Amino acid sequence: MSDISEAAPPERPIFRSLFRGMACRCPACGEGRLYRAYLKPVDACAACGEELHHQRADDAPPYVVITIVAHVVIAGLLWLEVARQPPVWVHMAIWLPLTIILSLVLLPPVKGALIALQWALRMHGFGDGDPDEAPDGGLKPETRL
Repeated sequence: MSDISEAAPPERPIFRSLFRGMACRCPACGEGRLYRAYLKPVDACAACGEELHHQRADDAPPYVVITIVAHVVIAGLLWLEVARQPPVWVHMAIWLPLTIILSLVLLPPVKGALIALQWALRMHGFGDGDPDEAPDGGLKPETRL
């Protein structure tokens, strides 16, 4: 009879990791910084040494941010138009800067949360095995010849 517990990797809580990522901290320890520049992740955590260069957030953070900002801005714009019917210049003065500011402020935490999600789910090399290995032990479809 074999011991199953020795083969199981340690648990990585998803919600704790997401909150750490949204705080722009290392998803593993929550201490080290996640970025060395505005959106440039560090290669490894300075506090715990967890390698973070595996991340592949790619285009997902902007899509998520666009969805969030669009819901906030469109809802506010429609409410203001129905409630007060201001001139167009008022809409431009409010909603254009708000769109830009919200987008720039939300990008780092959203990207951090997506990197943390990848870490928690052991995606893209964050697991203990081969980064090209699928969860069932076979190769991912894009790596098959």
